[in-house]
Amino acid sequence: MGRMATPSPSPTPEVPRVAVRGEAHLEVEPETAGLGITVNARGRDRRSALDDLTRRNAEVVELVKSYGEAVERLETGFFSITPELSPHGRGERVRSYHGRVHIVAELSDFTALGELVTRASELELTRVDGPWWGLRPDSPVYREARRQAVHEAIKRARDYAEALDTTLTSLVEIADIGADGAEAFSRTAGRARSMAFAAATDDETPPPLDLEPQRRHVSAQVNARFTIAPPRL
Repeated sequence: MGRMATPSPSPTPEVPRVAVRGEAHLEVEPETAGLGITVNARGRDRRSALDDLTRRNAEVVELVKSYGEAVERLETGFFSITPELSPHGRGERVRSYHGRVHIVAELSDFTALGELVTRASELELTRVDGPWWGLRPDSPVYREARRQAVHEAIKRARDYAEALDTTLTSLVEIADIGADGAEAFSRTAGRARSMAFAAATDDETPPPLDLEPQRRHVSAQVNARFTIAPPRL
């Protein structure tokens, strides 16, 4: 069996400690933008609704894929075929069937994003929602936020030590706030800005939308404990 970690001894007048929190707050340009594209179809029977939905879905998927490397993620969110009952008459009589499929696309090229939004909005019975600006999960921004939070913790601890006319001697512990149950990181949700676009109703193709990326806010917090040389009070 492995040895259990020995808890660090309590601080004493001979080995006093200082405990601080380090924080960092960054505002950066987004790396990705997400779109939600909802394709609708309607038919008098289930098969015709499904065939129409399949055709429209393939058209949207082909359109998104045509942007190549600008698209980092493409996936189907949900699919449904729902009967619509006639409001009149006895019994349950199906008047038509409604089909719906939701597609999620994530792009890293924001010029292509504006063009895709415009072209997808022109498709019949198609709804476009977004964009949702975000950062990749492995973005170096998070590492930089952690690094700055640690530096801030050290700076605060040194400020306390200097106020006591002494110095830091060793690091006892440093931990994410989330390590003890709280949240270590916060970042603004990717859905901070959302716009919906309906399908175009005329034959003239509108120019690509000029979408201004919304800056993202990233923060990190750490708790740190240091020992200090015994001050003379």
